[in-house]
Amino acid sequence: MKRILILCLPLALLAGCLEVDQHPNWVHGMYAGKKDDRPFLRHFHNDKLSWWGAINNRNMNQNEYNRANP
Repeated sequence: MKRILILCLPLALLAGCLEVDQHPNWVHGMYAGKKDDRPFLRHFHNDKLSWWGAINNRNMNQNEYNRANP
């Protein structure tokens, strides 16, 4: 029994040391990962006004009072 514990001890110690760091890289105090695009940059070619209009139209279609009484 003691022999099995002695054989398992290094495995138990290594199991705690194998955790992979999952934090993003920081360089000079700033995030060094990929920059996320805004929706109006990706889908509306940087036209923020058309993006805002599309969002407002979508929100108006979700209003049940406007849909029930045309």
